[in-house]
Amino acid sequence: MKTKKILITGAAGFIGHHFLQHVIDKTNHEVVVIDCLNYASKGLSRLREDGFLTHPRIKFICSDLRLPFSDGVLREIGDDVNIIVHMAAESHVDNSISNPKIFLESNVGGTLELLEYARSLKNLENFFYFSTDEVFGTAPEGTSFSEWDRHKPTNPYSASKSAAESFCISYENTFGLPLMMINNMNVFGERQYVEKYIPNTIKKILNGKKILVHSYPDKKKSGTRFYIHARNVAAAVMFLLEKGTVGEKYHIVGEKEVSNLEMAQLIAKHMSMPLDYEMVDFHSDRPGHDLRYALTDTKMHKLGWKLPISFEESLKNTITWTLKNKHWLEE
Repeated sequence: MKTKKILITGAAGFIGHHFLQHVIDKTNHEVVVIDCLNYASKGLSRLREDGFLTHPRIKFICSDLRLPFSDGVLREIGDDVNIIVHMAAESHVDNSISNPKIFLESNVGGTLELLEYARSLKNLENFFYFSTDEVFGTAPEGTSFSEWDRHKPTNPYSASKSAAESFCISYENTFGLPLMMINNMNVFGERQYVEKYIPNTIKKILNGKKILVHSYPDKKKSGTRFYIHARNVAAAVMFLLEKGTVGEKYHIVGEKEVSNLEMAQLIAKHMSMPLDYEMVDFHSDRPGHDLRYALTDTKMHKLGWKLPISFEESLKNTITWTLKNKHWLEE
């Protein structure tokens, strides 16, 4: 791929900074990072630790996507952007239940503002929207959703991502925006904010606290997820930017399905520490929490996609890294 100018939103965040690392390592692209530095970004911590704040091919701009870009921000970005990868989003389901409005404003309103900006670019080749498996809602046992299956979001977070997808598609149809979209599954890896399941479980095991395992009403079977490491996601996004088709939608799927209890047990095993847990029926008390998601990945396989790093190796590496960098387990 020849040198491009790529705008990445949310690259101070967890998945975004892994993708930024991949772009810097694997291409000669110039990169503009747009991030509002909300609580989950932990300021510039990720970019600072990776040495990106002084990197000659990276320009960082702090800007809130809920607002139109100011003249100064537009000047700093320039008018020669070729690719937009829109990863910025509020993503924690609990927060969306307690404060739905911020998810409407950030995930829908912010996407709409970025779409309006994208319309002004004469050299735009790809507007890459980063969505989630949660837009499809709960997947019953034996069911996996395909890319264009109907949406049935069950919480404000997934509803906001579904609505943003619809806005993206409308801009493709109405204004000819060169759109490509993905739905991603549960991502983990280094420098993930501690509210997420894997770092939160590591922290609780270290502190000898009980793990509450999200389960079915009978409290005998836990919910499941397909986990995928952030660097595998980053590699998949780059793969699609090179081999994917504009106008298409793709699924980036985890290697295998792992139950919440199995994940906690694997973490405790890698840490060589005991696991104190309780099966809890979250869903009955807190509607909006789905017990299972599942997506098909036929399109990616047909393109020749293969996960670079296995789930087991990724998880082990993540736990080892986190135990050596415990400051990432702080709120």
